[in-house]
Amino acid sequence: MRLTTLDEALELEEKEIINLHKTYLNPNLVSLLGLIKFDKVYKKAQGAVVKDEEGNEYLDFLGGYGALNIGHNHPEVLAGLEKVKEMPNILQIALGRMSAVLAKNLAQITPGQLQKTFFGNSGAEAVEGALKIAKAATKKHKIIYCEGSFHGKTMGALTVTGREKYKTDFLPLVPNCEGVPYGDLESLEKKLKGQDVAAFIVEPIQGEGGIIVPPQGYLKQAEKLCHQYDALLIVDEIQTGFGRTGKMFACQYEDVNPDIMCLAKSLGGGVAPIGAYIATDKVYQRAYGSMEKATLHTSTFGGNTFATAAGILSLEIIVRDNLAQEALEKGNYLLTKLKDMQRKYSMLKDVRGKGLMIGLELEGSSSNLLNKLTGGTLENLSKEYFGSLVAGKLLKDYRIITAYTLNNPNVIRIEPPLNITHEQIDKLIFALEKIFSENKGFIKMALSNAKNIF
Repeated sequence: MRLTTLDEALELEEKEIINLHKTYLNPNLVSLLGLIKFDKVYKKAQGAVVKDEEGNEYLDFLGGYGALNIGHNHPEVLAGLEKVKEMPNILQIALGRMSAVLAKNLAQITPGQLQKTFFGNSGAEAVEGALKIAKAATKKHKIIYCEGSFHGKTMGALTVTGREKYKTDFLPLVPNCEGVPYGDLESLEKKLKGQDVAAFIVEPIQGEGGIIVPPQGYLKQAEKLCHQYDALLIVDEIQTGFGRTGKMFACQYEDVNPDIMCLAKSLGGGVAPIGAYIATDKVYQRAYGSMEKATLHTSTFGGNTFATAAGILSLEIIVRDNLAQEALEKGNYLLTKLKDMQRKYSMLKDVRGKGLMIGLELEGSSSNLLNKLTGGTLENLSKEYFGSLVAGKLLKDYRIITAYTLNNPNVIRIEPPLNITHEQIDKLIFALEKIFSENKGFIKMALSNAKNIF
C-alpha cells in the first residue's frame, strides 16, 4: 500500500491528475470534458479569476453554478475560519454556537415568517428535507413539481426533477409525485383541486431548465392556489438565492412568502459545502413539534462549525456589500449588451434572465440538405452540442469559463461572482461578439472547435 501525501498531491502534473480521474473516478466524464476542451486542471483562484498550471488567467463566468456569489476564496471568509479552527467542528450531543447564529440570521433575511432551519450538506439534501417536512406537516403524500425543473439527483430530489434523462436508470422513484408545465397555473390548479397535495415545489427561475423566467405573477398566483387548496409552497432558491437575481431572493420580485425555502450553493461562501431548508414555525411545529419527533430528520455533518461559520461570513459580506444591488446593476448592463448582440446574430436565439443569472439560447439549426444527407444526425448534434461548442471556444480562445445548462444544453449560463467588475464583463462581451461574428452557424463552429463530436 502506497498512499499519496497532500504535499505530493500539490505537485502532481496535469497529465497525472487526468489519469487518476480516468482510473479512480469517472473516465467517461473525462472523455466528455476532453471533447469540448474542458479537461483542464486549475491551480489557484481568487474572486472571479482562476489560474492554471502555467499561470494563465481565466475569468470564471460559471461561478460554481451559482455557488460563488462572493467569488473564489474570499479573504474575509478564509480569515474568519481561522477564528473557529480550535472549536469542535462535529459534536452532536451539544448545541452548536455557529449553527444557532446562522439560523437566526437566515430568519432575518428570508421573506415572510420563515423561522426554523435544518442544516445539511448540499442543495439536494435541502430538497430532501423540505419534501419530508411537507409530508410530515400535512399528513399528505403527493408532491407537485414542474417540467424542466432541477432539484438534485438524490432519490427524492430526482423524483421532482423534470428531466427524464436523469430518472430512467433509477426507476421506480418516490411515488405520488406529478409534474406540471412551468408557468401553467391552470395545470397546477387541476392537480391541487383534490386537496391531497402536500406541497408544490418550484424554482423562481428555472436554472438547469435553461434560465427560464416564468410569466409575471405566476409565483404569486401559485402561492394563492396552494393556500386555497391547503398545500404548502416550497420555493427552491438554491441557485437563485443570496442576491443572484438582483434581490436577496428571487421570489421577492413578486412578494411571495413560501412555507418552506431551500437554500445552498452560495450559503457556504464558496468554501464549505452546506445546504439548508427554512420553514415557518407553524409548519415545523406540525411536523416535528414534540420531543418524540425531534430526531426524525438528522444529518451527521449538518450544521458543523466550519460550514455554518462560513455561512455567517458569507451572509455578512453579501448584505454589507449590497451584492444584490450589484447583481441587478451589472446584470442589466450585461443583458442590454447581449440583447443588442441578439438582434445582430441569428444564432443567438434568445437572451433571458435576471440580475447575474443569464441564459443565452443558441439556434442550432442547419441546412435541410445536410440534415437529409446525415439522416437528421446533424440537427440532433446541433441541439445537443452547440452550447458546448460556444463554451469551448470561450475557454480555449478567450480563457473565459462558462457551461451549458443541464436540462437544455443549447443554453449557455452566465453566473459570475456578484462582485465581478465591469471591465471583466466587457471581456465576455468582446469574446461573444468575436465568436458570433466569425462563426456563422453550427457547422463552421463544429469544424473549427470540436471535430471529434462527429
